[in-house]
Amino acid sequence: MQNQSVHSFHIPVLGLAFSVDTPLRVARYGIASVISIVDDILIERMREHYSNLHGKPYTAIDQKQEDHRARRITAYLNLVNQIVREQRAKLAASPFERGSDIVKYFEMLAERSPLKALYRRLTDARDAHHRAKLENELRALIVPGAIDVNIMTKLDKVNRPSPGSEPLPDSSDAVAALRGFVRSELNSSVVLSAGLNPRLFNYMGRCPEFLPGPDGTSVKRVTLKVSDYRSALLQGRILAKKGIWISEIRIESGLNCGGHAFATEGVLLGPILQEFKEGRNALTSELHALYCTALRERGRNAPVEPRPVRITVQGGIGTAAEDEFLREFYEMDGTGWGSPFLLVPEATNVEEQTRARLAAAGKEDFYISDASPLGIAFNNLRGTSSEELIRRRVDEGRPGSPCIKKYLVSNTEFTKEPICTASRQYQALKIEQIQGLDLPAEDIERRIRKVVDKACLCEGLALSPGLGDGTEDTRACPAVAVCPGPNLAYFSRIATLEDMVGHIYGRIQLMTASDRPNLFINELRLYVDYLKNEIGKKLGSLTANEQRYLTTFRGNLQEGIEYYRSLVPRMVKETERYREIIRMQLQELELELQKQIIPSPGMECLVTEIV
Repeated sequence: MQNQSVHSFHIPVLGLAFSVDTPLRVARYGIASVISIVDDILIERMREHYSNLHGKPYTAIDQKQEDHRARRITAYLNLVNQIVREQRAKLAASPFERGSDIVKYFEMLAERSPLKALYRRLTDARDAHHRAKLENELRALIVPGAIDVNIMTKLDKVNRPSPGSEPLPDSSDAVAALRGFVRSELNSSVVLSAGLNPRLFNYMGRCPEFLPGPDGTSVKRVTLKVSDYRSALLQGRILAKKGIWISEIRIESGLNCGGHAFATEGVLLGPILQEFKEGRNALTSELHALYCTALRERGRNAPVEPRPVRITVQGGIGTAAEDEFLREFYEMDGTGWGSPFLLVPEATNVEEQTRARLAAAGKEDFYISDASPLGIAFNNLRGTSSEELIRRRVDEGRPGSPCIKKYLVSNTEFTKEPICTASRQYQALKIEQIQGLDLPAEDIERRIRKVVDKACLCEGLALSPGLGDGTEDTRACPAVAVCPGPNLAYFSRIATLEDMVGHIYGRIQLMTASDRPNLFINELRLYVDYLKNEIGKKLGSLTANEQRYLTTFRGNLQEGIEYYRSLVPRMVKETERYREIIRMQLQELELELQKQIIPSPGMECLVTEIV
């Protein structure tokens, strides 16, 4: 049966290793979280580690075994599910006394929670018989947080028995990962991010686990992580036509988030949420009609009423007031809090030095980089051990990383088989090509610098401090890459799980910076800077299509500013002083936006700002 969430927030996927065991840390307290199932090598090591830690039998699944990727993922997810069930049972049996897990479970709940109200009745009760009755009632209501999984749909490398041979059927990375989830005992959701993958979606349509059972619910569900309404509707239609219902839509800020940054065409989070709020019923009705038609074609009963669709939002939320505003004004069913949990040792798997660096980092340390081998903007932190390793390899004359896992191979510029742009092989070939160009020395240097700045994310995002050192993979890339959202700049200390949850619910304040702008202003600033950077990239080489894109981008930002002006008076729970600060910041950013001139195609000498 599907877990009924007892919290209004979830912890999104964080890198590869950072949240790979987060359910084992927080699910027993009712907190939902997401495991990345990209890296089956890491997952197999985690299964060995936690099997030994909990006294469970472990038999290795070797890479030479048939369908090893899917089997590894299934085995790990089953182990996590089993351990969380045992943790839940142990927590439910613990005494209601200070310091116990069961007290921690209920104390962390939001004050508005009906379950918290029942718990308060227990703490106020004096009659022993009445207390015993309430205790039993509360124990029965304890549910663990959902154990969801994430597949980044674009990471779908084709696998072949040997180079040049035909691909094995249904063996691509994303499809095999999905199969691993489908075969697991989890009753939860796969979170699909990074857009549409026809091969993956077609395979999903062949999985009966996503179809409704006699009670109308599905054992396996689908959550779409999107940056706008159009994407949700497009992907939702495709899946509904296959008889697959979208259980949740997770709206993520295009730039004010962690990990890869998928910028919209300048459409800001507020207007996007407004569109979801106004179009929610229409979206549900359209998907319901397609869904019912597909079910009837497959000989299944179609529901009379649409199944519920949760709509949640994540990316850059930093205060309890913002969280509440998003849920109340935009009628969101929940929120995602990701990067702040990188500072919570109880919740995430982060190497100690990296966690300390994250806590000490200021605004200038967080930036959008070109470090991803996928060619997608990537949120980064300055001064990581991954950056240090990249520089050291360049200084030693051996740029690039050994490509062991090959999850991000995508480039066929020099080879028939795809290779990774962060690999030593690609960078050597690309640098040789650049050095042969008839260009000024400074242009040569600039192009080479862009090539060698790519990070090995397969390893950098997958190093797990709980597993120790000394493996072949760790020696190949003994450095951590981390991809926090820029909002983490306003959190500056390591926190306990109880403190972070208390911050989300407004019981305590973990932010020390008094000058943090509202999350909408933060995102707007990121988009204005992004536009300036995109204009700078195109100097002297702008095409007509690029000009139209940049013009549309700037126009959407202007519309967003006007929307926010109309939104400020509706922030009724904020002080007039706070609302006035937002108005002033909107004015400043609008003036900065107006200075951005979109150049004409073919112009060689351009000025990007009016002084």
